[in-house]
Amino acid sequence: MPGLFVTGTDTGVGKTLVACALLRRLAAEGATTVGMKPVAAGCAETAAGRVNEDVEALIAASTARAERTLVNPYALKEAIAPHIAAARESVRIDLAHIVDCYARLAGIARWVVVEGVGGFRVPLDESHDTADLARMLELPVVLVVGVRLGCLNHAMLTREAILSRGLRLAGWVANRVDPDMERCAENIEFLERAIAAPLLGKIPFLAADGGARVRKAAGCLRLPE
Repeated sequence: MPGLFVTGTDTGVGKTLVACALLRRLAAEGATTVGMKPVAAGCAETAAGRVNEDVEALIAASTARAERTLVNPYALKEAIAPHIAAARESVRIDLAHIVDCYARLAGIARWVVVEGVGGFRVPLDESHDTADLARMLELPVVLVVGVRLGCLNHAMLTREAILSRGLRLAGWVANRVDPDMERCAENIEFLERAIAAPLLGKIPFLAADGGARVRKAAGCLRLPE
């Protein structure tokens, strides 16, 4: 079941942007694709049910159409830590159910790009976190580094956490989230030397929103091998 697991050094570092850009790059190679966000915290109530902007972006970037409950098995209302949001709704996040949903998506698309929630070690319940989910899915990991002050420490710690679980780090993406960061190039150069995985692309700070932003990001990336 070909797929990729997109994680980040923190929340707000551009996981959705990179996941959508990867979906577009894969589609450009002729593959059928579908995005998945197993857990989304921060959903709006609509007549059609709960809607999350990250989930909507993944759906828009996918070529295959899938049931929303497969793309996003857990849609939580509050934009807070997912294990807290789930507990407040008396919801139990079942990792086995997520794996089953992934398998069903893999049956309708050549590639499934799974976006994690928050950083790599965000809790999903009292005893499991996003790292456990990535390990259960057994997918190569793409790490999104939000390039801003502090990113070196966050990147190195996340790399260590990924490898310690026996997962393959297929590559990493430098996504500039702070347009005013000083010595940006030097920080990226350090990580190129320190992370023994391919740099898949450098995304400049992109102020544009929506599809145009995803298209620009896709143009900065290459696919992992």
